[in-house]
Formats: sequence, C-alpha cells, structure tokens
Amino acid sequence: MAVCRETGKITHHRFSDLPGFLRRGDLLVVNDTKVIRGRLRARRETGSSVEIFLLARSDGAEGEGETWEVLARPSRRLREGMELVVGERVRVTLLRKREAGRWIVRLSADGPIPLALERVGEVPLPPYIRRFPGDPAAALDAQRYQTVFAANPGSVAAPTAGLHFDEEMLDEVRRLGAGVAMVTLSVGYGTFSPIRTQDVEAHEIHAEPYRLTPETAAAVAASRERGGRIIAVGTTSVRTLETCAREDGRVDPAEGMTRHFLYPGYRFRCVDAMITNFHLPRSSLLALVMAFAGVERVREAYRCAVEQRYRFFSYGDAMFIR
Repeated sequence: MAVCRETGKITHHRFSDLPGFLRRGDLLVVNDTKVIRGRLRARRETGSSVEIFLLARSDGAEGEGETWEVLARPSRRLREGMELVVGERVRVTLLRKREAGRWIVRLSADGPIPLALERVGEVPLPPYIRRFPGDPAAALDAQRYQTVFAANPGSVAAPTAGLHFDEEMLDEVRRLGAGVAMVTLSVGYGTFSPIRTQDVEAHEIHAEPYRLTPETAAAVAASRERGGRIIAVGTTSVRTLETCAREDGRVDPAEGMTRHFLYPGYRFRCVDAMITNFHLPRSSLLALVMAFAGVERVREAYRCAVEQRYRFFSYGDAMFIR
C-alpha cells in the first residue's frame, strides 16, 4: 500500500513496484541488527523445564559471563540463586526477581556467549506467531526472521519492514541512483508492550541500544545536498534517525540507549518517507506511524487494509508512506 501524506491518496501495489517510487538521490536507511537465538529451553536440577526468553542485555557487572533481563516461564517455583542448564554448556543463574515473571540472570558458557546461543538457542518469534514441536515452519524461521542486511547481533525481534527486501531489490535501488545506508537499533521485547496508559504521552518505552555511524551521517548529508529524500525502512530506523537528528534534517554520529517515543504531535526533523508493516492496535509502533502520516490518514489506510485483506504484523504486508 502507498499512502500520500499530502493528498491522502491510497494505492495498491506489489512490493517489487517500490523502485518506481524512488528518485535519484534518495537514501534508504535500514536497520542492520541481527536477531539472536534468544529463546532457551532450560532445565532445573529436578529435571523440570523452564523457558527463558532473553529481553535485553544489562549493563550491570555480575561476575563472569553476561547479565540479561529475561522472561522465565513458569516462574512460580524459581528462586534467586538457582542455576538452570541449557543444553550441555550454557548455565543460567537467577540473580534477582522482578515483576511479571521477569528476572535478572547471568549467562555463562564454555566460550563466548553469542556462539553458545547459536548452538542451543531458538529464534524468538512474536507471541502471536505460534509454532509446535516438529512444525516445518519453525525450521525456516531461523532464515526468514532475519533481514538480508542483518549483521550486528542483539535483537530479540526482527525489524520487520526490512524482511521485504532481497539483494536483487537492493541492487535495483542502487542502479536507479538511490543509496542505501545502515543504522543499528537492537529491538527489545518492549516493542510488543501495548500502550496501557489513558494518555499516550504517559506511556514509557523500553530503552534500546542504537548506533549511527559517521558513514551514515555523511550519506544523509549528501542526500540532503542532492535534494533527495531520507526514506526510513521500519520504525526502528525512524527512531534512530530522529534520535540523532539536528534541526536542519541532518544527523550526528552517535551511539547509546534511546527511549525516543514518537507519537502524534511530534515534528519529524530527518525522515521524509517511510516503509513499515501494519501494526497492532495500541502499540508504540502504530503511534509512530500516526505521528508521521496523521491519525485520520492512518485510520483510513488501516480501514482500507482490512477491507482489502492485507496481512498484518511481522510476516505481513508493507506500507509506503510518502
């Protein structure tokens, strides 16, 4: 679906038509984060199973290994200090209990943690995608739930707008004279957290690590000088660019943690157009899209999407807002 912010016109296309919307000098900005195998099937000493879902890396120093915030299920009989085993080489030590089944844990292994997770972990999927043991689709998720530009491990969810691209599409974009630049934002579990506050302004999103390199900052500046548009691929790319944006629409190289929450009323400084999937109601992702395109424009687009039987959520269809 293509939506014009100025006129409200909605048209329907295949994603392969996207290059026809691009102009020479435009810059596509994509998130090159890589989804880690953050779903772990652990065992207690009694032999009972516990599912561990990695939420976010913690900065705290807790001895050897890595410290993470996790979701543990079932959590009722777990105790601080308990050690769980994943496979033969990964250990999960429960350090501190938090609310709603969340824990701070220490991961330790015989070797680097990222390599250990590749051996024993599973790809974490959004809660609305259900897989059963032996499901042939589960084996494909390890490839399908990564973008073609995935390079920097750290996310527990894919930046799903990027899933629509393949190398052939990227080559065509470049042949047309448009550029492709990378940012990194490690998507946390908070991306699935609904807005529960009555006032959207009161909602707080989880902090997520990001990086925008000098090369990408230079690409944004060069595109601006050529009169090109900055086209963000996905809400995570939008948030990274706007976190680093100056008043003149350029961006500064930076890295750190961002809680930048974009909702209606926000004035965008860098992003001129965006590609995004269709999102859940009452989500921070939908709030961002409404901030960019306008509340009523997005409501009409979603009404049209339902009528035309568009597929929503992670493995769903895409919208180009310009």
